[in-house]
Amino acid sequence: MTRLTVKLLGMILALVLSIGAGQGAWAQEAPAVDRTSTGGAQTLEDILRRQDGLKVDDSFRSDNIGDPANVAGENGSLGTLGGVSDSELWRAYRYGELDQLGDLRVSAKGPDGTGDVTQVVIQDTGMAWLEFRKGPMKDYGGYLLLGTIGVLLLFFLFRGRIRIDGEKSGRTIERFPSIERFAHWLLAGSFMLLAVTGLVQLFGRFFLIPLIGHEAFAPAAIAGKWVHNNVSWAFMLGLVMVIVFWIAHNIPNKHDLKWFAVAGGLFSKNVHPPAKKFNAGQKVIFWGVVVLGISISVSGLSLLFPFELPMFAATFAHLNDLGLPQMLGFGELPTSLQPHTEMQLAQAWHTIIAFVFMAMIIGHIYIGTVGMEGAFDAIGSGQVDEQWAKEHHGLWYEEVTGKPAHDHHPAE
Repeated sequence: MTRLTVKLLGMILALVLSIGAGQGAWAQEAPAVDRTSTGGAQTLEDILRRQDGLKVDDSFRSDNIGDPANVAGENGSLGTLGGVSDSELWRAYRYGELDQLGDLRVSAKGPDGTGDVTQVVIQDTGMAWLEFRKGPMKDYGGYLLLGTIGVLLLFFLFRGRIRIDGEKSGRTIERFPSIERFAHWLLAGSFMLLAVTGLVQLFGRFFLIPLIGHEAFAPAAIAGKWVHNNVSWAFMLGLVMVIVFWIAHNIPNKHDLKWFAVAGGLFSKNVHPPAKKFNAGQKVIFWGVVVLGISISVSGLSLLFPFELPMFAATFAHLNDLGLPQMLGFGELPTSLQPHTEMQLAQAWHTIIAFVFMAMIIGHIYIGTVGMEGAFDAIGSGQVDEQWAKEHHGLWYEEVTGKPAHDHHPAE
């Protein structure tokens, strides 16, 4: 199961961050080890390789589960002379070889209180998930956020603030009514709380504990988890409202091609491509919020209700039907997963999507505040200067006022 989980997590990371799967030490073959000095047990070399995150040949454990023919002694009980010892029994549990030990079974009622399911006694995929969480997930996620901030800083130093080229008119026009601004700030405010509390949960152990200590971090982490779980409902409500209010204005049209052709005038002065209520760049942000927001909401619900809403087994079944894993060289993905494995995969996916989401929103916050003059007014007070509207959303200005945005550009 450990290798399977590492493979699945590697696939997710490769698809989202374009990091090749199987590039770590786990892909290395474990060398043969002479265990005669330990009587076939674990050696110092095994321990050192495990501490370094290298693959260890554990056949000395997986192949040592006793003699199935002598499971019980003459009186029908387990024994140490010819029978199966406790350590052998637990090794059989760990390596999924319990069927070799006769009729011994461990079962329990299902999550809904009915039916029998095999009880998981040892779940060793958690270590692979933990290594992925504190290694590639943390590292590459941090690099993505820092890299995004660095690129925006360079852009600001190169381009400066995008200012209104013409003279301000002193007259304003309503850009967004109060209900739309409420939906935006509900979504934005809840996302900021979710981002901060999520980062605390992921990075706190590595950066906050050395600064504030375990005693201070523990209540902060507990409070952050409570906030994260409950503010998520406000985020999903805001997402639905934004989709309802703005989806009709974000359908791509021919003007988007003109906007992309000149990069929206972001790198040039006095370049103002035609745009309706939302330009092509804003449409990219909108659809990114929709896709990432739905994905992160679904994975979040799966984490809140792991038994009721597992998502990966069904998703893997659909992917297998499409043949996508086979095309990528992963073979068929498992379609029967234990709840804890579902949660580990959901948590990994949830975090990866969150990092991509945060990087996109950092860019959105930049352009809406220090990056562009007058942009914050649109979603702050809802009123923008007419000259700003003419330059950045000329077609929309003409639609709502009936007046041409430019003398040479007739209203459409």
